[in-house]
Parts: sequence; C-alpha cells; structure tokens
Amino acid sequence: MATIFVRERRKIEQGEKKPRFRIVGVSGADVKLYSKHIRRQELKVIAETVGAEVVYLPTGGDGAMGDKKE
Repeated sequence: MATIFVRERRKIEQGEKKPRFRIVGVSGADVKLYSKHIRRQELKVIAETVGAEVVYLPTGGDGAMGDKKE
C-alpha cells in the first residue's frame, strides 16, 4: 500500500489562505507530486485516487496534529 507523509507548515497563521500542509515523502507509489504545499482536500483526493494512506507527522508546535488520519 502506498503512503503519503505530510506535516503542517510552520510559518502559517490562523485564517491565512495558503495551503496548510507540506509533503514530506511518498512511499510505495509511482506518483510524482510537483507541489510542496498542498491543501487537505487536494491531498485527500490524490490519496483516494492512487489508493494511498495519508500519515500526518507531528510538528512539535501548538498546532501539531500528531495523529494518523486517512
């Protein structure tokens, strides 16, 4: 199964209209991602299309998700 690893961007403020996540790596899939910053909805659609699982890595800050979601 393919896995996409992402984390929340560090220099983003509340209510900012920029993509929130940064792609850290991809494992087990023949997928090339050309964007380093991505929105959660875009990430969800890509993962569903290629049959990948999304792993959210902890950031260590106040906004750290640190949990595993699909």
